[in-house]
Amino acid sequence: MARRDTVMRMSVEQPLWRALTGYRVLTMIYAIGLFASAHDEFTRPWLAVAYFAVLGAWTLATLPRVASAAACTKPFLAADLAVALTGILLTPVADAAERVHDGGPTLPSIWTAGSVLAFAVKGGWRWAALASTLVAVANLVERGNPARDTVHNVVLVWVASIAIGYVVEVARASERTLARALEIEAATRERERLARDIHDGVLQVLAMVQRRGAVIGGEAAELGRMAGEQEVALRTLVSGGLVPASRASEDTARGAVVRTVEEDGPGDGGPGDGGPVDLRSLLAPHAGSRVSLAEPGAPVLLAPRAAREVAAAVGAALDNVRRHAGEQARAWILVEDEPDEVIVTVRDDGPGIPEGRLAQAEGEGRLGVALSIRGRLRDLGGSADVISVPGQGTEVELRVPKDRQRTNDPRGKAEQR
Repeated sequence: MARRDTVMRMSVEQPLWRALTGYRVLTMIYAIGLFASAHDEFTRPWLAVAYFAVLGAWTLATLPRVASAAACTKPFLAADLAVALTGILLTPVADAAERVHDGGPTLPSIWTAGSVLAFAVKGGWRWAALASTLVAVANLVERGNPARDTVHNVVLVWVASIAIGYVVEVARASERTLARALEIEAATRERERLARDIHDGVLQVLAMVQRRGAVIGGEAAELGRMAGEQEVALRTLVSGGLVPASRASEDTARGAVVRTVEEDGPGDGGPGDGGPVDLRSLLAPHAGSRVSLAEPGAPVLLAPRAAREVAAAVGAALDNVRRHAGEQARAWILVEDEPDEVIVTVRDDGPGIPEGRLAQAEGEGRLGVALSIRGRLRDLGGSADVISVPGQGTEVELRVPKDRQRTNDPRGKAEQR
């Protein structure tokens, strides 16, 4: 099966940039409307008209600049804030002194807040504090005295911008943490998949060589001893493993990045998806003189990958029966097709599993039950329960939900490249 490198990009701040783009356009129209409604009260209306011409052209021309953090550069932020501060300081020159003294709006009015918010979204609360402080100073200079309404407006912009900047910083940190967690989860799933394949193949061959070598003796015994050492080393490797260094924050301007490696094969939503598979056809080869198979009369349909994984888990359970209960032990496979799930039960008449033995085996790196059985069902959104009573055999119950297999995408879609 092919493997594909998938890049998922998450950006919790991108909606803020889209909202800021709309805010700048709307507040530009609002500021021009305020002037149009009171233009006859201005002492120098031509100066206000010139400023609004610049403001309108600047706002529309720089819309791409506030579309994302990457496009919103420091030079742009400085120029944008300069446009806002210039409008504030030009207000007492263009407007009547009485209107300024009575608390009339500045030329850019609430458009100024958009410039400050761009600082907050781009650089966090520290940048927001710097921009809002400069705006506060410009407002105090424009009024000439710290009137109550001016102070209220200044404090409101200052607190709001710093709060938004702080929220953006927290969101970015949470985004990176989530991306790292998803990357670790993906790496763990891949490691467990490889460990299952190794357990089902290489480890079982090494264990068989060790046992047969001990029986044959001579040079074969030495070969068996070496196979046993390699088996222990390989079990230690697959039960440990390393999680790759985080790459979640390598491109913070565009959002956190997660790289995963996924299978691209039948049943995975890839081009090789051939439709549901009858689970009975995959379980039939396990039936024999010592293994009985009881199945429904109608097809038991699952997604190809799910059917293969369930069949592999059943095979791992039967391998455990042969290995621990002996070649003469009998086993029974029962397949139940429920409305919401498929249940496969594997039962044997062996001596059973002593209490605590599964945990001990997992600690020793023997991951047959943990990975080849439980790991497979967990990846399918199902479960695997092992019930064993010493002297009364062992029962392994595998449950696979059908809805999970139909959606075939439990974690939702993410932007990929």
